[in-house]
Amino acid sequence: MTAQLTTSPIQKLVAAQRTYFETGQTKSHEFRLAQLQKLRQVIIERQDDIAAAAKADLGRPTFEAYFEIAALGEIKVAIKQLKTWMKPQRVATGVDVFPGSAWIQPDPLGVVLVIAPWNYPFSLLINPLVGAIAAGNCSILKPSEHAPHNAQVVSKLIGDTFPENYIAVVEGEADTSKQLLAEKFDHIFFTGGTAIGREVMKAAAENLTPVTLELGGKSPCIVDSEIHFEHAAKRIIWGKFINAGQTCVAPDYLLIDHTIKDEFVTYLKQAVHNFYGENPANSPDFGRLINQRHFNRLTQFLDNGEVIVGGQTDPEACYIAPTLIDQVTWDDPIMQEEIFGPILPILTYNTLDEAIAQVNARPKPLALYFFSKNEDKQQQVLTSTSSGGACINETVLHVGVGTLPFGGVGPSGMGSYHGKASFDTFSHQKSVLKRAFWLDLGWRYAPYTVKGLNQVKRIVTG
Repeated sequence: MTAQLTTSPIQKLVAAQRTYFETGQTKSHEFRLAQLQKLRQVIIERQDDIAAAAKADLGRPTFEAYFEIAALGEIKVAIKQLKTWMKPQRVATGVDVFPGSAWIQPDPLGVVLVIAPWNYPFSLLINPLVGAIAAGNCSILKPSEHAPHNAQVVSKLIGDTFPENYIAVVEGEADTSKQLLAEKFDHIFFTGGTAIGREVMKAAAENLTPVTLELGGKSPCIVDSEIHFEHAAKRIIWGKFINAGQTCVAPDYLLIDHTIKDEFVTYLKQAVHNFYGENPANSPDFGRLINQRHFNRLTQFLDNGEVIVGGQTDPEACYIAPTLIDQVTWDDPIMQEEIFGPILPILTYNTLDEAIAQVNARPKPLALYFFSKNEDKQQQVLTSTSSGGACINETVLHVGVGTLPFGGVGPSGMGSYHGKASFDTFSHQKSVLKRAFWLDLGWRYAPYTVKGLNQVKRIVTG
């Protein structure tokens, strides 16, 4: 008796999407445009549900919850630029292929998988999806199980808008992610921690599937002596403590010129007070940590150095106050891993060369921030360090510039997205050469001749 092979729901879903992709329905400009417009409309209609889910999962203030809705900006750009992105790009050809023409044609990859994290659970799922739709792919989306309210909202939003053989949401725990990763996809887009990123890459290697990894790391914030103290302090405190510090590009630690450290710390303290009041636990503008496990990990860092602002905790509410820690050393546990929470350690440097050396002695970060009015120093930092992205006299906001590709380098990730970079990530740039039949010189054909050899030499040597 022949054994029956069982097919899991995930295998059936991947097969159904591959069958649909092979019909060619997703490839036309008209189809892609219509899907982007539908996605935009349903997000607008359900924006309150999206914001409420962010508040339920992360205690996110409504103002910050609308950072999730910023995915609409990605869609707007894609709708406007789609025809241009899809257009084949002509390239020059040499005399050796005359009469011929050549171009680069962006083709859809096929069926792609997007795995999102919990910290910005809606936007970090939808932003890659915009690129996948624009590039003409079918998509399977895996929202984070640690943000269950968002997972429910996005599952219903996508399920009500698209057939699952085109775009589908698969909910579940870590085992579900493993089942998905065991399947053959044409691209995997993962946002999350480095450890899981390694597992994703291992699984993808089994099927030779290309990956985009948006990871993280300890993003440094170097503060020079030549700054506007108040503005610098406000921008740093804002970038660090939005979403209770659970932002992959949040400043992870401060590296301050020792000559201004005491004065600048005064401004930092004032900014925390101005933003969140005497007791940030009562502030409607400060979020909470995602879960107890994350809370327990972060509270261990409070024993490092000297807490000069904050430090209060509430386990039941998964709350840690916005915290500044002074007297931290490079060997302390807080400096050995990404913090990803509302704790900001402070270190100092004597010379800018020393600061750069300290940054370069550590894994390449996802972001690097430098505050200085001195343009020579700005250029020195930009040319002497490597990071996924960088800001001068600002934090975090580079992520919202749609014309800037966003991604990591080295341990902080590989590949990029946002705007056209998203379209390119989910496209194959196919090289095409076309020749006419009206001329066919014989010098390249065997049997080879001296004349043919001389022609090759001229072509090769220029």
